[in-house]
Amino acid sequence: MLDVFRNRRKLKIGIAPIRRNPDNGKNFNLKEAILYKQEIEGYVVGHFSDDVEYVFIDDVSADGLLFDVKGAERVAHKFITEGVDGVFIPHVNFGCEEAASRMCKMVGKPVLLWGPQDDIKDDGYRYRDSQCGLFATSQILGLYKVPFTYIPSCHVTDEKFKVGFEKFLSTCSVVKAATHMRIGQVSVRPGSFMTMKVNEAELLEKFGIEIIPIAMNDLKVKYDQYLKDHPKEVAKEVAEMKEKHYFNQVTDAQVQTVVVLKRTFEQWALEENLMAIATMCWAPMVREFGISACFILSEVCDDGLPCICETDILGAVTAVLTMAASRYAEPMFLADLTIRNPENENSELLWHCGVFAKTLARDDTEKDRLLEVGIHHGRPAGCVGRWELKKGDIRILRLGTRDGEYSLFMGTSHAIDGPYTKGSYVWVEVDDWDKWEERLIYGPYIHHVVGTYQDVVPALKEACRYLKIKPDLMD
Repeated sequence: MLDVFRNRRKLKIGIAPIRRNPDNGKNFNLKEAILYKQEIEGYVVGHFSDDVEYVFIDDVSADGLLFDVKGAERVAHKFITEGVDGVFIPHVNFGCEEAASRMCKMVGKPVLLWGPQDDIKDDGYRYRDSQCGLFATSQILGLYKVPFTYIPSCHVTDEKFKVGFEKFLSTCSVVKAATHMRIGQVSVRPGSFMTMKVNEAELLEKFGIEIIPIAMNDLKVKYDQYLKDHPKEVAKEVAEMKEKHYFNQVTDAQVQTVVVLKRTFEQWALEENLMAIATMCWAPMVREFGISACFILSEVCDDGLPCICETDILGAVTAVLTMAASRYAEPMFLADLTIRNPENENSELLWHCGVFAKTLARDDTEKDRLLEVGIHHGRPAGCVGRWELKKGDIRILRLGTRDGEYSLFMGTSHAIDGPYTKGSYVWVEVDDWDKWEERLIYGPYIHHVVGTYQDVVPALKEACRYLKIKPDLMD
């Protein structure tokens, strides 16, 4: 994965521990609140810091604790200035629901609500009552129309907290991606694919998603310039690619085209700050470059940038959300729902011409089945990948829309053995394919779905709360 695309997964989380004021020495004890603040912040930083930066409030609020409305405004200003992607408000005692809610409303980012499990001291006093305060804050957040994520009260060292906090980080990653998304569109949709119609203005209005177009001939200008400017790099990468793949009826000139067009896509993505590309890949691509684009899209996906065929804009959006939910752990793949397995009524073929990332291919030593790159099965031009994907649980996802309402289909399948077919493919099994097929048919979905081996469904379901997308769960 290219570092520049990997770096997009980095998050910045604001932590605003909150307490009740005043401290009477017993109830809402300040010393106890400070101790819990230190324990929580230390544990979070020590265990959840991969690609996460934390913003603390010690410089804008006494003892690094939020407890009143004036403090809420200072904390909000700091979080906004720092550009946080989410806000964590641990209740170190009952807290202050007004301060918490006003601050979260001003910041406008995903919110995590949680408090450590309470105890009773030997003297019979309860120094915190954190759980009680959570009920108060949740109600006022609702009145302020602030969506939030919740972890039931527990010890910070509990598995429950770990699972919930990781889900919140992934949720923040999805919301960040959705609200900063720029999708590159190469050429136009295939004329016969009405399913690829999309309302570009609505995507911008509802989610802030921008579509950045480029004509095929303008892409060719960039291609020619890259080849002119980087001849040595191109020659080196061609040699490396030929060592790693079995090119069947593919010429050296076509391999060079793969390398240059791959780098042209990625350079354009960097120039335009794109999070994915949806490209025309049919006859116009073949006429302009002399090859089918399938294997190029596979290579770009392997570098961490979703590159989607047949100008499927909503497929590209689904891919970005999926990658963000996994916090960019590995590539996704875009597949056609094609045929039911003739040997298993609850199994379906996920297939496409040859675009699946090769890092997802099954661990196999048969050169002609795993790493073959050959001629497109439907047109006399290379280059398409021909491999079956690895075994494991595969989450299947698709964003769809009708009448201005958006929903996200989500379900879990399992890769199984099945008949060999050309292209890149995997057979999956579900509990009841009839039920899946009916849900997909009634929509609002199409035959393209995104697949991933990462467990992204919990985070995507939670992100739908913030994005005002209907979660459509098969599990």
